[in-house]
Amino acid sequence: MIFSLRGKLTVKELGFAVVECGGVGYGCRTSYNTVASLGDIGSEVMLYTYLYVREDVVELFGFATTQELSCFKLLISVSGVGPKAATAILSDVSPERFAFLVASGDSKTFTKTKGIGAKTAQRIVLELKDKISSETVSGSVSADAAAFSAVPSGTAGASVSEALEALMVLGYSQGEAAPILGKLDPSLQTQELIKETLRIMAAK
Repeated sequence: MIFSLRGKLTVKELGFAVVECGGVGYGCRTSYNTVASLGDIGSEVMLYTYLYVREDVVELFGFATTQELSCFKLLISVSGVGPKAATAILSDVSPERFAFLVASGDSKTFTKTKGIGAKTAQRIVLELKDKISSETVSGSVSADAAAFSAVPSGTAGASVSEALEALMVLGYSQGEAAPILGKLDPSLQTQELIKETLRIMAAK
């Protein structure tokens, strides 16, 4: 399995990049957001990768962050969503925004991506929210619930709950996210809570 690539950027196009490692150029299909985050041709870059293999198709996909890679994996796990559709969605929304849309049940926004119809958008939200809910129920939540018990009810509490679900969409466990969220200002908007939690995690 190729987990990541670090090397010289030799090609940079919309939805595609080539990273040269040890004299071998690895072509990666990717999102517009990842391409936009890459440096100039000739600079050193790093991409987190996913090798997609189906029948006679073998393609390498690369992403600037592990969060975006996690979103890609979740999307292609949804019935009817292939890698092309997944990268199209991630070209339109950031990983944080994607996680928020799933957590809040906003399927309509996904239909703004070319090729994503209402039924597919609804399936994305339903299937991924179900996965997060099942993980929450089946996981060990006693200690995490205690850390999370100070969250107020009402609108503020709803924002924190949505942020927790969104962070789990991004691949973080409840045990990682809940203690941090429990210490943040619950009056913050959901997306602000997500970004602040990710910033704290990155600083550890």
